[in-house]
Amino acid sequence: MRPLCKQCQTRPVAVNYHKNDRVFYRSQCDHCVRGYEAAKPNWQRAGYNKKSQCDRCNFKSPHTEVFNVFHVDGDLTNVRYSNLKTVCANCQRVLHKDGVRWRQGDLLPDL
Repeated sequence: MRPLCKQCQTRPVAVNYHKNDRVFYRSQCDHCVRGYEAAKPNWQRAGYNKKSQCDRCNFKSPHTEVFNVFHVDGDLTNVRYSNLKTVCANCQRVLHKDGVRWRQGDLLPDL
């Protein structure tokens, strides 16, 4: 059984080397060594979590892969909660095809 990463405590570590029929493991997993924390989207680093319901059509699903985070003003660096909405894949395609139908006054604050 491979030991868990000392930093994140969730992922198993890789084998570092073998010596005298003994296995030596790394102290960190590849994820922590390579610094994938910086690869997270801005909205996720700001603390926004995807919902399990679409903000546009109210579609519900237990699978978060169905939903995407949509920036209302189109600026990916604007991570204010009033600018971020969770939309299903279908609504995202419609929004990109028809253009954004949301205006800043149409949004309801998430409380």
